[in-house]
Amino acid sequence: MEFGKIALKIVIGFIGLWVLTRMLGKKEISQLTPFDFVSSVMLSDIVGETVYAEDIEYSQLIFALFLWGALSFIFEKVSQKVKRVRGLLDGKPSLIISNGEVDLEHMRKNGLDFDQLRMLLRQHEVFFISEVAYAIFEPNGTLSVMKKPEEEAIKRKDLGLEVFNKEAHLSYCLVENGVVDQTSLRMIDKNEAWLHQLLKKCGYDRLKDVVYAEWKEDEELYVVPQQRNRREK
Repeated sequence: MEFGKIALKIVIGFIGLWVLTRMLGKKEISQLTPFDFVSSVMLSDIVGETVYAEDIEYSQLIFALFLWGALSFIFEKVSQKVKRVRGLLDGKPSLIISNGEVDLEHMRKNGLDFDQLRMLLRQHEVFFISEVAYAIFEPNGTLSVMKKPEEEAIKRKDLGLEVFNKEAHLSYCLVENGVVDQTSLRMIDKNEAWLHQLLKKCGYDRLKDVVYAEWKEDEELYVVPQQRNRREK
């Protein structure tokens, strides 16, 4: 295949992708919805497949770009006008934490585990799940967080109060899906007997009744029970 023909196809593809990107709007990678991501992958694949194919002419490449761009533009406009279509194309947000309680069903539906949830919360400077009133898992994979009113950050100097040199502490996952995290216990220099005692104080005699338990020094043990036990209480 002639180098000139390859170069011309690459130029056409580059300009086409640039025009379509401008036409469909600016979005950061972190803001891409599932439909945006699939559309981008398909569009780049169309260009990649046609660049080195000798039997595909320039006009066919331009037609493919035009057709894909038109379809994407139509679906984008339809999703803006029709709410039901928007949910199918872009996905719907999920309420992972509601009124301070973790919704395990929504976590499973979104393929989230507690390690991932804690990582997303840390990006919002939340290091203890019990500080959260509401957390919404967005269609683009980000987490929107609303802290409990009493956990909102207020600087002591703003209130004219004396600043104490109080040490900050991290939180530790001690139980997940009924299994004790031995590594976390060793890090805080505690044993299972101590953990069982804490769980009993919170009303849980069996590990299998606990989906998640998180501990932080100077704080009460935060426990997420099995959904069936929560409904019984």
